[in-house]
Amino acid sequence: MSLLSRINNLLDASGTPLSVAAHCDLPCGVYDPAQARIEAQSVKGCMEKYNASDDADFKVRATLIKEERSELTKHHLWVLWTDYFKPVHLEAYPNLHELFWSATKTAGEAKKTNDVAVADKLLSEIDAIAEIFWATKK
Repeated sequence: MSLLSRINNLLDASGTPLSVAAHCDLPCGVYDPAQARIEAQSVKGCMEKYNASDDADFKVRATLIKEERSELTKHHLWVLWTDYFKPVHLEAYPNLHELFWSATKTAGEAKKTNDVAVADKLLSEIDAIAEIFWATKK
């Protein structure tokens, strides 16, 4: 018995499975590119603070936080790419794969640098993904 069948049986005391349909893993409303953007904004903020400081200990902390936030940015992008977007979206937006590939690569690059231009590029890439995301939510 599949997990969905077991869940349906638990939800329906009579044992008759309920029908559930969604184009994503959960009914829409749980995915939002804003999560990736918030983390990317933190990456940029850490870079700016790093560049403005002369305190070596502070720079170490800023670097650690920036790397953590870069990884979280990648995580939120991957969730959107693997759980929300479907083949029909790729058909409608053929550049979608390239946008995600580039944005996750840029998030990885942000871990290796304190160049704010890299963070700005990442934010721009996330904005392009968000534009497509919101167009698919209509």
